[in-house]
Amino acid sequence: MRKMTSGGGWRAVVYALKKSREMGGLWKLWQAMRSKNACKTCALGMGGQHGGMVNEVGSFPEVCKKSLQAMAADMQGAIKPEFWSTYSIAQLQAFSPRELESCGRLVHPVILEEGQQYYRPIAWDEAISRIVERLKRMPPDETFWYFSGRSSNEAGFLLQLFARLYGTNNVNNCSYFCHQASGVGLASSLGTGTATITLEDVEHADLVFLIGGNPASNHPRLMTTLMKVRNRGGQVIVINPVRETGLVNFRVPSSPWSLLFGTKIATLYVQPHIGGDLALLTGVAKRIDEMGAQDEAFLRSACNGYAQWLAVLREMPWSEIHAKSGVGQSEIDQIAERYAAAKNVVFGWTMGITHHVHGVANVQAIANLALMRGMIGRPHAGLMPIRGHSNVQGIGSVGVTPTLKPAVFDALEREFNVELPTTPGLDTLGCIEAAHAERLKYGFCLGGNLYGSNPDAGFAAEALGRLEAIVYLNTSLNTGHAHGLARETMILPVLARDEEPEPTTQESMFNYIRLSDGGLRRHEGPRSEVEIIAEIAQRTLNGNGMDRGLAAPDHSHPGSDPIDWTAMRSRGKIREAIAAVVPGFEKMAEIDRTKQEFHVAGRTLHEPRFPTADGKAILHVHELPELAGEANGAAGQASSGTLRLMTVRSEGQFNTVVYEDEDIYRGQERRDVILLNPEDMRRLNLAENQRVTVRSEVGSLQNILARGFPEIRAGNALMYYPEANVLVPRHADPQSRTPTFKSVLVTLEASLPVAAAAT
Repeated sequence: MRKMTSGGGWRAVVYALKKSREMGGLWKLWQAMRSKNACKTCALGMGGQHGGMVNEVGSFPEVCKKSLQAMAADMQGAIKPEFWSTYSIAQLQAFSPRELESCGRLVHPVILEEGQQYYRPIAWDEAISRIVERLKRMPPDETFWYFSGRSSNEAGFLLQLFARLYGTNNVNNCSYFCHQASGVGLASSLGTGTATITLEDVEHADLVFLIGGNPASNHPRLMTTLMKVRNRGGQVIVINPVRETGLVNFRVPSSPWSLLFGTKIATLYVQPHIGGDLALLTGVAKRIDEMGAQDEAFLRSACNGYAQWLAVLREMPWSEIHAKSGVGQSEIDQIAERYAAAKNVVFGWTMGITHHVHGVANVQAIANLALMRGMIGRPHAGLMPIRGHSNVQGIGSVGVTPTLKPAVFDALEREFNVELPTTPGLDTLGCIEAAHAERLKYGFCLGGNLYGSNPDAGFAAEALGRLEAIVYLNTSLNTGHAHGLARETMILPVLARDEEPEPTTQESMFNYIRLSDGGLRRHEGPRSEVEIIAEIAQRTLNGNGMDRGLAAPDHSHPGSDPIDWTAMRSRGKIREAIAAVVPGFEKMAEIDRTKQEFHVAGRTLHEPRFPTADGKAILHVHELPELAGEANGAAGQASSGTLRLMTVRSEGQFNTVVYEDEDIYRGQERRDVILLNPEDMRRLNLAENQRVTVRSEVGSLQNILARGFPEIRAGNALMYYPEANVLVPRHADPQSRTPTFKSVLVTLEASLPVAAAAT
């Protein structure tokens, strides 16, 4: 497959026309995309009360392939009842992620019972009754509650409230497998775990760092902003082990000039080895100090730990920085010189930074570097974790976390006159490990693909298989419904965001709250998440008191239910509760009436005072980690045939959802490949398209095509997520518990002769 020379462009336009035909015509697609609903894909966000395809600064048209793909998926036809008796579990397990997604919309509750090989449709009342009966006899701390970023703030708040009143803090979300390291790292440095800037700030920057990410594929609307930065004469420094096509050049379809001639994005492209970011960031800071380009007054007045950090920085040998980053002095000097000359600098990063055992340290190092020149605490400069799903940040804001912030905990108890459990809750990886150890018996998943998101996919399947029951709330099928099977597995079909009967809210990665109007349902059968949760909660907690088989009610099994769950079916009522409970969300109480969307108060840092105990930021000292596998290998090369592998998403997917098998930006027409530098192909004596078995410490994948890919640094390799998750160990950052999807040691074993390209 021919690799594109730039991202976006006419192929994106043609793709939009193709999708419009699939969805019933261009006008039908236009109406769907222009509705007053927040975008369903990345947290960069668009839509809401200014209408679809409008971003936070009012720019129009803002649309990308990801948003079209998500809309097309929701506009699919319904899965027919006979589907469930036609395809067995074994057959569903043979489906690819793309094939499962394209089966159609879920419209019937279905159940897979122990010993059976087929799901069967069941009535809604039977489905709810089964859930309630099991919850009533289940010890709360033998359950876990998992949330994705596709849901609304209202659904997330309501379900975490129910789970805690039910008696457990095993409440967690998908961010533990993506940006949790960002939240922990930022909170430890600045006292806040989210972006410190607005989208408008980015558009005024004269230098943007993109570290460990590929927004051209995963957050394409950010490319419009980067085009504007470049058109004003600003610079973009990309730090990524892979030279990604769309970060070199991008044709923004909404700009005629860019569409025709392209926009050069990266002014400097630096390729460290996988896992070398912390050493590289430390090296840039060391060089800034040598140049005397730091903001000494800011560091002394607004930061703690400056003297200790600077002393360690000055003692750090350059030889260690070079060896542990894979980047030479010349490139480090170029980064530092550009940084020193810039006036307004934004640092953006994604999971190439967080998916390491030192992910939190990586984020702290970015904060250190920004603080070094006073690039936090003023307009037009700051930190921008580029988050994934459209409401993953909002889900965390409204309390979906094992440990609530003290202010939220106290406000919840006060607002609802309840006593919440104080037992330690388990994070997402902790729940999987506890399920494997049979300490958990029941799972409730609000959206997402818990199985597909996990490292060590074999372990995850075993863990979920040891549960008594699991319930999934989804709009379409995914690999979890085929592989993440408990002894009893139930799937409940839910409405898409733009089908909700009442308005809901979402939060962008810039702390911006949008109001989505909802709309007409496309199919009979699916129900609103809020209504499902409220009914289960009401029937489980039983309003007027109940006994779940205990000799006497205790704190973990409340004797009465203080919540009027019927009233809480109203999204407006839930928003009133959120406004009363979550600091910074006060305006949400009136958003139904005012229609005024807003930035969460207290998070945008335009003044040099930080939400820490003393108002100062904190600089962190780090030891530089060895490159994975480096101890026994040559410089930059893992030992004896071992490669450093990172899992990546393609241009044709979003998170675990695969819409297209091809990855046009990397020139790949299929996903069962491992991409290697030609130097490694020669070193390992591999021919193009030779089939190999890829092995890690936890799993293996057979019949994978080895392909030369000059854009990756030698010693490193790429494979596609989530299929390669079987290779990813459960190693995790100790502070954030974020797994190491971007740093996996693998070996390759030739298994078959060279494959024909069309095989």
